[in-house]
Amino acid sequence: MRIGLLTEGGYPYVSGDARLWCDRLVRGLAQHEFDVYALSRSQEQEDEGWVPLPPNVRRVRTAPLWMAEDDDVVLGRRARRRFRECFGELAAVLCGASGGSSVGVSVGVSVSGGTSTREADRFANALYGLAELARDEGGLAGALRSESAVRTLERACRAPGAHRAAREARVPDLLAVATYVERALRPLSLDWYEDNGLGAVDLCHAASGGTAVLPGLLARHFTGVPLLVTEYGVRLRTHYLTAPDAPPAVRSLLAAFHGRLAAEAYARAEIVTAGNTHARRWQERCGADRGKLRTVYPGMDARPFADVGESPDCADPDTLVWVGRVEPAKDLVSLLHAFAEVRKRQPRTRLRIVGAPAGVEGAAYLGHCRTLAAQLFPDEADGPHAAGDNPVSFEEIGGPELPGAADAYASGAVTVLSSVVEGFPLSLVEAMLCGRVTVSTDVGAVTEVIGGTGLVVPPRNPQALAEACVALLRDPERRARLGAAARARALELFTVEQNIEAFHGSYLEIVSRAPIRRVVLDEAGAPLPFAVPAEAHVPVRWADPSPSPRLVARGGPGWATDKPVRATTPAPAPEGAR
Repeated sequence: MRIGLLTEGGYPYVSGDARLWCDRLVRGLAQHEFDVYALSRSQEQEDEGWVPLPPNVRRVRTAPLWMAEDDDVVLGRRARRRFRECFGELAAVLCGASGGSSVGVSVGVSVSGGTSTREADRFANALYGLAELARDEGGLAGALRSESAVRTLERACRAPGAHRAAREARVPDLLAVATYVERALRPLSLDWYEDNGLGAVDLCHAASGGTAVLPGLLARHFTGVPLLVTEYGVRLRTHYLTAPDAPPAVRSLLAAFHGRLAAEAYARAEIVTAGNTHARRWQERCGADRGKLRTVYPGMDARPFADVGESPDCADPDTLVWVGRVEPAKDLVSLLHAFAEVRKRQPRTRLRIVGAPAGVEGAAYLGHCRTLAAQLFPDEADGPHAAGDNPVSFEEIGGPELPGAADAYASGAVTVLSSVVEGFPLSLVEAMLCGRVTVSTDVGAVTEVIGGTGLVVPPRNPQALAEACVALLRDPERRARLGAAARARALELFTVEQNIEAFHGSYLEIVSRAPIRRVVLDEAGAPLPFAVPAEAHVPVRWADPSPSPRLVARGGPGWATDKPVRATTPAPAPEGAR
C-alpha cells in the first residue's frame, strides 16, 4: 500500500508538530510505502532540517506556508471573472450572506451538530471552483493576495443577510481575514495533484485538520484518492483558545472558515479519527458523521517507564510531583496555593515542579511562580529555587538528579496536574505508566484518560486540589491500588503498539472499499488484475549495495527543484516502533 501522509508544520521537520507519532507510525508500518507532503510554517523550521527518514519513505515534497510566493500568473478577463465568482461565493458563505444560517454562521456549525446542506454545498463548490481555476491557470497566489480579493470580501460583509459581526468589519479586519484565508488556501496553487503526485497514492492520511487537509481534499476531487483525517486537536477549538483578543469580526469570519473547511473534510473523508472523546465531540459538532468516527489514542512508548512502573514502592511518600511545560494554561499559581494548604495539614510534604518554560511567555510565568512560592513560604528558605528546607523546587529534566521523565515521576508518590486548558494529557499517561496515582483538574480529556484510577477536581479550585492530595498522601494502600490500576489502563490503551494497529486497521478498511488504484501491466501491456494487493510489499535488502534513489521535491510553482537524492542509511527506529 502507498500512503500519502499530509502534514502542516509537522513531520518530517525536526521541530514539527506531531513529529513523534508520525515517525512511529511510518516506522511501525514498514511493510507499506509512504509519500510525505509537508507544509512548513517558518524559515527556522526549514533550516532545522528533517528527522532521519526510514527507507519506506519513498518521496518527500514540501511547500512553505510562511512566505507568499510569486507565481507570475496573470489572469485573463474570463479567469478574473471566475475568480471573483468563486471567491465571492466562498466569502458570502463565511459572512452568512444570502441565506446563511442565523445560528451557526459565526462558528461554521449549526446547533443541530452540522452545517446546513445548502451552505456546505456552496462552500464546497466555491472551494473546488478555485482549485480548478488554479489548476487551469497555474496558480492563484497573486489573485488571493490582490486588492480584488479584499474588495470581494468587503462586498460579502456588506451584503444583505450578512451577520452582524461581518457587517461591522473594518478595513484592518478585512485585511487580516484576507491575509489568513490566502495563507490557508496556498495549497490550491501547488502541483501535487497529478497522476505522478498524490494521484499515485492509494490513500491520503492528513495528520491534522485545517490546511493539511486541503491537499487530501483536492487529491480526492481531482483523482478520487480516498482520505483519512486525524485530529488530536480540533482546529476550530484551537482557534477559540488562541485568538481570544482578536476583533469580533476577525474571530467570527475565521471561525466560520475553520468550521466550513472541517465540515467539508469530514464529509469527504472515508474515516475521521480523534485522539480522544473530547475532540470527537467537537468533530461531531462540526458536522462529522458518527459512523465515520474512530477514537485512536496517542501512542506512548512504555519501555522508558517500565522500571519505575514495576517498582512503585521506591517513591518518596511525602513528595508531590508536577511535570510539563511551564505556561499560564497549566495554572501553577493554583497549584502553589493548594500546596500551601497541603503543608498546613502535612508539614513534611514537598513539591517538585519539573519542566521548562514554553517561550517568552512561559519564562515570565515561571518567574512569577518563583516569586509567589517565595511569598508563600518565606520562612523556610531563601527562595523557591534554593536548596535546604525549601518545600518547593523548580527543576528541569536532563540534570543529574532527573536525567529522564521517568526519574521525575519516580521522585514522588503523587503526580499532580492543575491545568485550566488541556487536550490529551500526555504527562498523566506517563505518570500512569510509572504506576503513580494522579490528582488532576477536570479539563480536556483528563477524565477519559484517568478512567477512575485517580482523583479529579474542578479547575481553579486550590482547596479541592489540596484536599485530594492530602487524602492520597495519608493513604498509602489507596495510592498503591490506584497506581497499579493506572499502569494497567495505560498499558492497555495508550501504547505505541495500539496506535499503529488502529491506523493499520483503518488503512485496510479504506482500501477494502476503495481498492488499490495503481494499474500494473503484464508483458503484453495489458492490465494485470490483483497485481498489487494491500499487503504485497515486503521490505527486502538486496545484495546490490547501491541504494535506490529517493525522490525529494519542493512542491508548488515557486519551487524549481525536483531532484532525486541518494537514500542514506536509515537511523535506528525510535523506542517503541515495530
